[in-house]
Amino acid sequence: MRMRSIADIVFSASQAGVVIPAFNVPYLPMVEPVVRAVVDQDSFALVETARLEWNKFGSQGPAAVMEEFGRWSNLDYVRLHLDHVPVIDEDGLAVDYLPIIREAIQLGYHSVMVDGSRLDLEQNIAATRQVVEMAHAAGIPCEAELGAVLGHEAGPLPPYEELFESGRGFTGVQEATRFVRETGCDWLSVAIGNVHGAISGALKDQKKVEARLDVEHLKKLRRATRIPLVLHGGSGVKREYLIAAIQAGIAKVNVGTEIRQAYEADEAGPSRRLGAFGKVAQNAVYERTCWLIRDYFGIAGIRRFVSN
Repeated sequence: MRMRSIADIVFSASQAGVVIPAFNVPYLPMVEPVVRAVVDQDSFALVETARLEWNKFGSQGPAAVMEEFGRWSNLDYVRLHLDHVPVIDEDGLAVDYLPIIREAIQLGYHSVMVDGSRLDLEQNIAATRQVVEMAHAAGIPCEAELGAVLGHEAGPLPPYEELFESGRGFTGVQEATRFVRETGCDWLSVAIGNVHGAISGALKDQKKVEARLDVEHLKKLRRATRIPLVLHGGSGVKREYLIAAIQAGIAKVNVGTEIRQAYEADEAGPSRRLGAFGKVAQNAVYERTCWLIRDYFGIAGIRRFVSN
């Protein structure tokens, strides 16, 4: 039987009110425990890597992540996604983004993302449309972002409640309608109160802000776009908001901080003290990923539903 594409799987999840988690792996040893947790929970997920994770952490790059993924992957349970490749990065620098995405496509990634959210609308549409055409020519879906999901920039965020109440950076409904129509993107990452975990300096070790989500605004975006929507910055969102967002159209949720901090805490502590060569840190990632799948997302046992 032909294996279902990730585009079909995410679309089906969107229609059924089921979520596909996407786990970021800023360190290569995190790949194995994430895959093992997904398989053991009989679930389905994406493993993903973003440009900032090989620039600021230890995942090395698309080729290294693909090689590690290939050692452990089981495509009935997991697929590999190229997360945030920005046109303008978190440090405000222009990125030669097309060769990075082209490399991932040639390596065999199952889906890719271009992030033009720091551009104006016209420029974001043009950059995204170019990548969509590349991805579709290879038979894979392309994710894009519209709005400002803050948190990766250097320095602290403004007070969260101030951000939420003002709607600063929220994805606009009219802009989203035009963006999806003119780019042809398959999935859209939206800003509805979600924030990324900090990645700079000492901030990366701090507890992430407990975000809320504007579910009513999300419903408007869903009606306007009619494609699967993506929630970046899934770590730390109150579960009641998360479940409501999934029911309102979020089909993919990115999780990074939850499992990165679990790995870093044990990799720097018990693993080294015990001479366990990272096994304790890997087990911390495994346990946290199992908890996320089973207790937070509530999707243990969904694998047959989405991948067959």
